[in-house]
Amino acid sequence: MCGIAGELRYDGHLADEEAVRRMLPCLESRGPDGEGLWARGPVALGHRRLKIIDLSEAGHQPMTDDELGLSLVFNGCIYNYKQLREELQGHGYKFFSTSDTEVILKAYHCWGADCVQHFLGMFAFVIVEHDTGTVMMARDRLGIKPLYLAETRGRVRFASTLPALLAAGDVDKSIDKVALQHYMTFHSVVPAPRTIINGVRKLPPATVRVIRTDGTSTERVYWEASFTRRPEVADAEWPELIHEKLKLAVERRMVADVPVGVLLSGGIDSSYIVALLAEQGQRGLTTFSIGFEAGGGEQGDEFAYSDIVAKQFDTTHHQIRIGKDRFLPAVDRTVAAMSEPMVSHDCIAFNLLSEDVSKSVKVVQSGQGADEILAGYSWYPPLADVPYDQAVDAYAKEFFDRPHSRLAQQLNADWLVDADVSREFVAASFGRPGAETAVDAALRLDSQVMLVDDPVKRVDNMTMAWGLEARVPFLDHELVELAAACPPALKLAHGGKGVLKDAARGVVPDEVIDRTKGYFPVPGIRHLEGAMLDKVRDALTAPAARERGLFRQEYTDFLLADPNTPRTTLGANQLWQLALLEMWLQDKGI
Repeated sequence: MCGIAGELRYDGHLADEEAVRRMLPCLESRGPDGEGLWARGPVALGHRRLKIIDLSEAGHQPMTDDELGLSLVFNGCIYNYKQLREELQGHGYKFFSTSDTEVILKAYHCWGADCVQHFLGMFAFVIVEHDTGTVMMARDRLGIKPLYLAETRGRVRFASTLPALLAAGDVDKSIDKVALQHYMTFHSVVPAPRTIINGVRKLPPATVRVIRTDGTSTERVYWEASFTRRPEVADAEWPELIHEKLKLAVERRMVADVPVGVLLSGGIDSSYIVALLAEQGQRGLTTFSIGFEAGGGEQGDEFAYSDIVAKQFDTTHHQIRIGKDRFLPAVDRTVAAMSEPMVSHDCIAFNLLSEDVSKSVKVVQSGQGADEILAGYSWYPPLADVPYDQAVDAYAKEFFDRPHSRLAQQLNADWLVDADVSREFVAASFGRPGAETAVDAALRLDSQVMLVDDPVKRVDNMTMAWGLEARVPFLDHELVELAAACPPALKLAHGGKGVLKDAARGVVPDEVIDRTKGYFPVPGIRHLEGAMLDKVRDALTAPAARERGLFRQEYTDFLLADPNTPRTTLGANQLWQLALLEMWLQDKGI
């Protein structure tokens, strides 16, 4: 796990090494264990290292293999690197390290751009051919690892975070109006390749991009889960298939040269991970749970459930209790750690959790992704009986924060666009072949877009803010493929994630399986009051906010007068949605 950065020139100039150096301090938290820079003519690569596999200097990056004529920067982990190393040795390759980074170099030399098909893991990497100057960049299948791009005439810069690109300079920081519509409508998600600012884009998940020395490039999507049924599998067989595949996914993610812990929320997803690790013989497992002071009539922790799991599987368990003295200072720090504005209050929970967890371990497994691949959210059951030709409207009704027509009363006229861009985006996705039902279409879209740019990005940004590597076994691509083929009715059963609950029965305590769905409860954001409300008011009335003029004054005044009643479709605080965006823009100097 690391931070990567670089510049590619195809205008006849040398790469600007100083611009790359300016990016590296922004990536230090992602890689606190070392720094490196490599430059050759029109290419410069920068790297910040978090030592997880091969702790020696042989694993240092940027990594160059002069014999093969390749240089590489890489962020992530290839879980099957040992097996690939053995296979590549069979092809005659010799290794100078025991790192997964070097495996990528050799795999690219052996298989070219198709090397990504051989990798099991999470990754974003950029590789340079010395002789041809060709550059390939790639991102993992589920977009677990980020890769942001800033392109101008004759130049491409890339980095693991958007703020790093801003630090390099010469970035168009104007707000992308289409992205703003998505932020306000599509549950604050801005689908790739857009970001909230015009000058920065992001490489989509499961994408390989090849850039030639004349600046021309090609992109291809190398993977997508198929939502085609498997008639040879009986309904009764699915829980066992899910169990075995998840068991394998969890086992794969224990590969490390340092201890691995688990973020234990007390829900079925993380509890199942702990149970499977215990089943595999893991002893002395360290687990972590977080809780906040209650507020606004809402409980602030789920320790009752995480304690059950910790006791049953005899983990070394840490309860992290967050009082108001730690909560408020963490808000600014959390916003600063965001590569893009993320409205979920879980961000603050993950930031605080990661701060404490990083004092004990450098790697954790986490339960993100189960809801998006196994239908755990509230908007899936209403789609169950919807005819496919009505699926787009049904999905928008359940998921969109507000209808497009309402934006005219909330955004100032200069920031409006005529088209209902979020609905058009959903319609284009639902219109593609391969999804047989409305639920299938929603799960496909959510696992490819919403998952990537909400929970997955949230976990990556907040854990890496503290040099903590988070691994997500539910997003093992083989498990995702299996879940996609599972009949929707089995996933929707038992109030959602039915097939997972059936798989977990007898392994996870019944109290955890049969509880109502939970989340990281953060009452301080769901119910804005006191100093937190003052912070929100300050952000929305700051000179920068007034000059920018995103929101109609009447709408802002309405929300500030009644800060906790107006909610989005899914129950989020509308005032926080506006304030978070302004806080992020102001923090980034936009």
